[in-house]
Amino acid sequence: MGSADQKIIALAGNPNVGKSTVFNGLTGMNQHTGNWTGKTVSNAFGSYFYEKTQYTLVDLPGTYSLMSSSVEEKVARDFICFEKPNAVIVVVDATCLERNLNLTLQILEVTKNVVVCVNLLDEAKKKKIQIDLDKLALHLGVPVVGTSARSKKGLAQLCEAVHNVVYGKRKTSQIKVSYIEKIENAVSQIEAVMPNFIEGPLQRRFFALHLLDGDADFQKEMLKFYKIKEQRTLQEKVEKSKERLQKEGIHSETVKDYIVTGLVKKSEEIYKACVTLHNPCYNSK
Repeated sequence: MGSADQKIIALAGNPNVGKSTVFNGLTGMNQHTGNWTGKTVSNAFGSYFYEKTQYTLVDLPGTYSLMSSSVEEKVARDFICFEKPNAVIVVVDATCLERNLNLTLQILEVTKNVVVCVNLLDEAKKKKIQIDLDKLALHLGVPVVGTSARSKKGLAQLCEAVHNVVYGKRKTSQIKVSYIEKIENAVSQIEAVMPNFIEGPLQRRFFALHLLDGDADFQKEMLKFYKIKEQRTLQEKVEKSKERLQKEGIHSETVKDYIVTGLVKKSEEIYKACVTLHNPCYNSK
């Protein structure tokens, strides 16, 4: 997606993290709204130039998870998973980082072309919350940029970070969220027969995981996009893996619960390593 001189960037994040302020700060008046193909929900589109490259920014609906059920949240999920933007900016709230990391980790399971924008640093400072951005970048494996978008602080650095990721000037690494052994074994077996046109181990692992959970709508989109119904070996492996998990007491509907547990555990681990509260009475989770 995106031509040689035009790059498509998805702007994602939880509701109320200042995502629209970041969008407006980057695109100014150069924006409009429209419907993404096949969907009824309107997205805001805007563009900016950096180093002679035009970046088209797609402001996705706010979502707490890629496993969500509302129409708006499905639009955000499907754009990230199937439209293949050149990069994703994930905007998180510096004052409640831990709960925002859930979505961040899920997006990092889909693509490593990510820049994390830690917004509202000015509010975090008022609440005496200190975030080690370098350590956060180390844990996530992708660039992390601190911003206070209302005053446009950090937006220039954000543009630079996006540019470096898109053009491979900033190496990013795969982050792996670990799940219980029975699910990991099932995922590995499905990954082994995933068709090569599903790009890289990152996406193969993500889609294998979500072929096992109970999200029928997402599975339908995966089947359609990747023509998985034509992949008989893969279909058979998915069904056998589901049957094996059921015999071990793990049904499709509960796989999602185990996924959420793994994400929460990883988010908490990263939060504890990177955030210091100088006001012990404040809960920034």
